[in-house]
Amino acid sequence: MTPEAAEKVKEFLGRFASGAGPLLLLDYDGTLARFRLDRFKARPWAGVRELLAQIQRQGRTRMAVITGRPAAEIAPMLGLDPPLEVWGLHGAERLYPDGRRELGQAPAATQAKLEELREVLRRDSLGGLFEDKANGVVMHWRGASPRKARLIEERTRALFEPLTRLEGLALLEFDAGLELRVGRNKGGAVEAILAEAGVVAPVAYLGDDFSDEAAFRAVKGRGLSVMVRQKWRETAADVWLRPPEELKEFLGRWLEAAGLSH
Repeated sequence: MTPEAAEKVKEFLGRFASGAGPLLLLDYDGTLARFRLDRFKARPWAGVRELLAQIQRQGRTRMAVITGRPAAEIAPMLGLDPPLEVWGLHGAERLYPDGRRELGQAPAATQAKLEELREVLRRDSLGGLFEDKANGVVMHWRGASPRKARLIEERTRALFEPLTRLEGLALLEFDAGLELRVGRNKGGAVEAILAEAGVVAPVAYLGDDFSDEAAFRAVKGRGLSVMVRQKWRETAADVWLRPPEELKEFLGRWLEAAGLSH
């Protein structure tokens, strides 16, 4: 962690001494866990789950995961008891700790077009990995050669981009993939959580991907945005941490600051 980043983290954690309990909002893949081609093998880095469990037991911090995955996948991966609140599908889906689930819906005509697109991609995945989500369709090319990745992206854009003219559909770009989807994005999920909190609570959002940029912007002026990533890239985030050690250091300092201010 650079001296500038360390100073920003110190200033942010100092806010725990007054006001409402802090909010810790977390992306999963690439942030809490290393990316895997088989996403069900993406377990948290050693020591991360234990730190989150300690923060949870402390009872001062409200935590939520905001992920591109279907929300139900997170609890088995994290193994926390009780499970955390999860905003899945980049924020379009909400899964409460008690099992209640909310999912945004598109107009019927838009849903029909999405289903047509699903059928096309089931027959021909354009050379990539097609993922069918409840609120959209996704094309991945992680692991492909640069030449093949460019070809898959070009074919995917040609298929997806014209459909963004339909009501409710938007294109989401992320590392090695494109998603055509319905519903709020991660920034919208952060804004909804902050609106519910209703008080000026210190909030941090930790993410790694281009899809996290909307969430970084949503906490501007309200808290701390943290890019968790091995390699630097241009970002709206306030702080850059390299996982796993700097991530664990941050969570450890959070635990300490929340305990001292309780």
